[in-house]
Amino acid sequence: MDADSSRTTRPLRIVICPWLAFGHLLPYLELAERLASRGHRVSFVSTPRNLARLPPSRMDVQLVAIPLPRVEGLPEGAESTNDVPDEKRELHWVAFDGLVAPFAEFLAAACADGGSRPHWIIADCFHHWAAAAATAHGVPCAVLLPTAAMLAAAPRQPPSGAATASVLEEELMAAEAARLAMLRYERDALTTAYEDGCSSSMSVAERWFLALERCTVLAIRSCVEWEPEKFPLVAPLLGKPVLPLGLLPPSPDGGRRSSSEDDATLRWLDAQPPGSVLYVALGSEVPLSVSQVHELALGLELAGARFLWALRKPPGTAVLDPLPPGFQERTSSQGLVTMGWVPQLSILALGAVGGFLTHCGRNSLIEGLLFGHPLVMLPVFGDQGPNARQMEAKKVGLQVERDEDDGSFDRHGVAAAVRAVMVDEEARKGFVAGARRMQGVVADKERHERYVDEFVEQLRTYL
Repeated sequence: MDADSSRTTRPLRIVICPWLAFGHLLPYLELAERLASRGHRVSFVSTPRNLARLPPSRMDVQLVAIPLPRVEGLPEGAESTNDVPDEKRELHWVAFDGLVAPFAEFLAAACADGGSRPHWIIADCFHHWAAAAATAHGVPCAVLLPTAAMLAAAPRQPPSGAATASVLEEELMAAEAARLAMLRYERDALTTAYEDGCSSSMSVAERWFLALERCTVLAIRSCVEWEPEKFPLVAPLLGKPVLPLGLLPPSPDGGRRSSSEDDATLRWLDAQPPGSVLYVALGSEVPLSVSQVHELALGLELAGARFLWALRKPPGTAVLDPLPPGFQERTSSQGLVTMGWVPQLSILALGAVGGFLTHCGRNSLIEGLLFGHPLVMLPVFGDQGPNARQMEAKKVGLQVERDEDDGSFDRHGVAAAVRAVMVDEEARKGFVAGARRMQGVVADKERHERYVDEFVEQLRTYL
């Protein structure tokens, strides 16, 4: 076999280093497994407790634990963002920055062993130090991106020399339109990404721009079929090649965990009429206050639709029951509230579920539309607002009305959106049709496997 043939057929050695949040860890474990299933040798790098909490891998993926440094004031065992109270976020960044040395040591050891030297590092967009270590060892690095909708809406404040000057006029105008579509409270929240924290030495935006400068290519968990208007903007705006991963829709057994409480929830759902239940889940890290929980609860009650609510206790509160007084008694025949973790994929797969009230994180959108559920959308922060507007434009659901200045919502806005998606037959018919169209994109297994194959082939061209 000649050298060119060997280069195009040999297994690759790939290191994947995701951000310390389960919304990143889980989908990129999915990527690791898909690469391993093709015979590639994949090392998945994170901290010990995060790795211990991952579901068992179905493929031969090497889990590499690098210790998160102890930082005074950060709770013991707080390794993922889900473990960290809002007021301790800066300390988590400090601990994250302390991963520089252990990651560099891991990579140096891997490169010293000729049989283990990685062909590629795939690192999340905050991991500027992973990109720097890759450069130091002559290993190409791919940096993982947020959604194209978010990138199009983000402020343009690149460091000197970044390649946005060559952006075509129409593409720049399209990105400007996306930014202008953001509500004031979203724009205000984004500006904090450009501010240095009181504890960490670097802003979130600075980390991102350093990672962008140091990488070889960019990789995005998206595709043109998912966001056709925004996807073509990304490469011109960022000035580097962008390799689509597809959506990496989760495997059917993605929950891989159960308990007696989960069984009781699923039994309750099994007793409901087909398509009648609105599943309500705002992710593991959406910081609703007690007052917002009350408005959401009272809105569900006003709407009158059946609901299953996977409620997370508001952070930083000593309130034992965050729900309005008497709410569960009044709605006992209408809905069920369950606290803590639930098997979301198993729930969304059941026939009783007819809609999904979601914060519009990328994972939840993909999971909801995998089963063709129309959406009630309540975005809170980050990429959720741009994602929601993109889905609303595709007529897969409706956003809850918000105050433009502070982002607040009330029970009447919640009730109106829920009724439109779940109760009003004519409106619901349109949203169901839109959701089914997007299901055709998300549930196309061959399409997304093909994207992974093409991603690997593109990586090979840089070797």
